[in-house]
Amino acid sequence: MDELEPQSPGLDRRMVVIGGALLAAGGVAAARVPHVVARPVRKAELEKLVPRQIGDWRYRDESGLVLPPSDALSDALYSGLVTRTYAAPNRDPVMLLVAYSNKQDGMMQVHRPEVCYPAGGYKLTSTRPVEIPNGLGGTIPANSFSADGISRTEQVLYWTRVGSYFPVSWTRQRLAVMQANIDGVIPDGVLVRISTLAPDMASALPDLTAFAAALVRAAPPVGRRLLANVA
Repeated sequence: MDELEPQSPGLDRRMVVIGGALLAAGGVAAARVPHVVARPVRKAELEKLVPRQIGDWRYRDESGLVLPPSDALSDALYSGLVTRTYAAPNRDPVMLLVAYSNKQDGMMQVHRPEVCYPAGGYKLTSTRPVEIPNGLGGTIPANSFSADGISRTEQVLYWTRVGSYFPVSWTRQRLAVMQANIDGVIPDGVLVRISTLAPDMASALPDLTAFAAALVRAAPPVGRRLLANVA
């Protein structure tokens, strides 16, 4: 039987270098796999983080809101969903929806109101970006639109937070998720939607922005971070 030829020291060294490089690459890839950074916030906990008195407004009931279409994806998306109506003296009632998800990735992302209102039979005006005060000296990039239904016209102000971003379009929202995933993070996300029944946005916007600022200001610290990424 022929004897095996001994391997050269150079070949051994090359194999060690290649193997080490592969292990390092594998370690980097594993380290960059996105991981969830926030725990789920269930409805009962979210209810406590959203105040029942917000400035001049007090909680009235949970009826009358346009809700996202119910399907398997929506049910899996949100860990917490709060819907309320608030009333204040000499002001129109305000409707609030807060939807929270602790996992925003390429498949599961917070819905935007431009989807649920048409599903409910509303016709929308163009969405317009607007900077609104957060009640603590800063601002929130938000959106506004009018929704005309069969029996009512609703003026809508909303924002979405994805991690530390406030994307004002669906494209920017997807980019915010992608950037976080590249950074190795699966971010959390929230939709805050504030609306009122009024004939036009010009008459409704002062109350909507005042309510938004009072909402963040009245929330506990955990709620402020969840709603607007502020302490």
